[in-house]
Amino acid sequence: MSTGIAQRATARRAFLGLLQRDAWNTLRHDLAGFLAQALLQPLAFLFVFGRVLPEIGAAGPDYGDQLLPGIIALTLVLTGLQNVALPLVIEFSFTKEIEDRLLAPLPPWAVGLEKVVFATGRAIVAAALILPLGALILPGGLDLAAASWPVFLLLLLVGGFAGGAIGLVLGTLVPPNQINVVFAVALTPLIFTGATFYPWQSLDSLRWFQLITLLNPLTYVSEGMRGALTSAPHLGPGWIALGVGVSTAGFLLFGMRGFLRRAVD
Repeated sequence: MSTGIAQRATARRAFLGLLQRDAWNTLRHDLAGFLAQALLQPLAFLFVFGRVLPEIGAAGPDYGDQLLPGIIALTLVLTGLQNVALPLVIEFSFTKEIEDRLLAPLPPWAVGLEKVVFATGRAIVAAALILPLGALILPGGLDLAAASWPVFLLLLLVGGFAGGAIGLVLGTLVPPNQINVVFAVALTPLIFTGATFYPWQSLDSLRWFQLITLLNPLTYVSEGMRGALTSAPHLGPGWIALGVGVSTAGFLLFGMRGFLRRAVD
């Protein structure tokens, strides 16, 4: 029993060591690149759709308040996804850095889980930065009087982890010479069917499209953020929890199987 306890303690220290190493590398070498990759596209969406369109009369004056939660959700999921998928493709195919990680005193699945956990941390930082930046960009600032901060913080954690789980699937399933094509094909429908730019309930007149959006995990994160930060109509908490939970578990299971297969090879 003491041997098992010692092994678990060693594995725990190794897991935290990998997290610390990745965090330190980000702070020392990749902070500017990380922020540019994570924030440039969401801020462009927020500026054009949340400020420019309302000011020229192409959108309602309160559209920015409905848009902001979706942009936070988009930043959260995409940052988690990209920070797992792209490094895995590179490490499995070119640098072979994953081989060094697999030599750590950890079970192989824990190495994959560390990738998802680290990407979740990056996603949380990027999504949290959207709030103050949104206050600067949106006309009239932010109205967060109805915000539920405990729910918001929980969604940051869950949404980032969901994005990382999706990234684990893409990073282990897609051949390196096709990653650009797959990203172009996968990210466009993910972004535009995820209730990012519109509340889900506003699609009642487009019932077929409303049903399609339910297949997108981003929809549940967007609607959860909308419920946490505004008083606007949104999906019920039970549906949000079910959608996020089922999709995250499915992607994590499928992605972990792919990771273990690639790790053994």
